[in-house]
Amino acid sequence: MTARRPDPDGEDERLGITKVRDLVLIAVIAGVALWILIRYNYGAFPSLPWPAGVFLYLLAAIEFATGFIVRARVAGRDIGRARGQLHPIAAARVMVLGKASAILGAIAAGGWAGVLVFLMTNGLLDAARADRPAAIVGAVGGVLLAAAALWLEHCCRAPDDPDGDRDASDAAPA
Repeated sequence: MTARRPDPDGEDERLGITKVRDLVLIAVIAGVALWILIRYNYGAFPSLPWPAGVFLYLLAAIEFATGFIVRARVAGRDIGRARGQLHPIAAARVMVLGKASAILGAIAAGGWAGVLVFLMTNGLLDAARADRPAAIVGAVGGVLLAAAALWLEHCCRAPDDPDGDRDASDAAPA
């Protein structure tokens, strides 16, 4: 049996908050990949309908609203197993949903941006001009989904307990 080395940060394999730089990296990779794909295969794709990215707006709205609900429950310390409370497992699931949605939003924003870059550089094609609105709707929807997901993750964080240190010192024998 091998001994585990302690983590220098003091955290063991915990799920952390999504970093914006990671999402930007994901978006850039998705954008380059989609730009390459559409650059060499644009003629094989059907025209892009503008409502193609609208689903991202719907997801962003749902996650944004859910963030307010979770935030109110966390702030009111209304987390527990009793009826009407936010179950801790549900809070963890919402946190994971936020993380996954942030990644999906970054992929969508980067991918649609890659398509948009291609369409903007090919302004002579009527088909490229007709596809621009769909790419804009999709890219903005991806950014909104990533932002809403980051908000949802932020709302799932437990508030710092500033009274915790004072309570511990009061309980200590004098």
